[in-house]
Amino acid sequence: MAEAFEPKKYSPLSGLPPPVGGIAISERTYIAKVNVRGNSANPQFMAGVTQALNIEPPVAANTTRTDERHTVFWLGPNEWLIHGPEDTQAEMVEALRRKTASEHVAIIDVSDYYVVIRLTGDKAREVLSKGTPFDVHPAAFGPGDCAQTCFGHASILLHCVDLSPVFDIQVRWSFAEYLWMYLVEAAREYG
Repeated sequence: MAEAFEPKKYSPLSGLPPPVGGIAISERTYIAKVNVRGNSANPQFMAGVTQALNIEPPVAANTTRTDERHTVFWLGPNEWLIHGPEDTQAEMVEALRRKTASEHVAIIDVSDYYVVIRLTGDKAREVLSKGTPFDVHPAAFGPGDCAQTCFGHASILLHCVDLSPVFDIQVRWSFAEYLWMYLVEAAREYG
């Protein structure tokens, strides 16, 4: 009798070296991620998403909304990315589809497409500035703000979690190791 297959979760960042100083980087593992597209001017769509998640999607550019279970990122006038607890992506997709069934929407599980790297430390803004043209100064980019930009050659979603500073950087799996090593090298002078 064949043994039962048991899937294992794997990260492209397993075993990579930490930075030497000035910052700390870690992976925020196994976050459920769902992309939603719909008409933000449609009250039925917005109400359906709010009912499904118990959180209203932000409509202001480059902002987020967060509660105890979800963070909703504004990606465009009619597009959001939702982060939720580990292994809740199927639950989120089902709830969103049920509550927006009569609307024109796209709901996609993108959990295995992106990795989230958390960057903290007193030199975090300086390290970010070495790889992105985006203005990460606290006066321009504060808590709850998010932006799609680039870091080196990678497209990222950058999120300012708080002013301590804490940043989350979301990147495609295929660029995760590249971004990690770039951050390690960028922090080297502060070690």
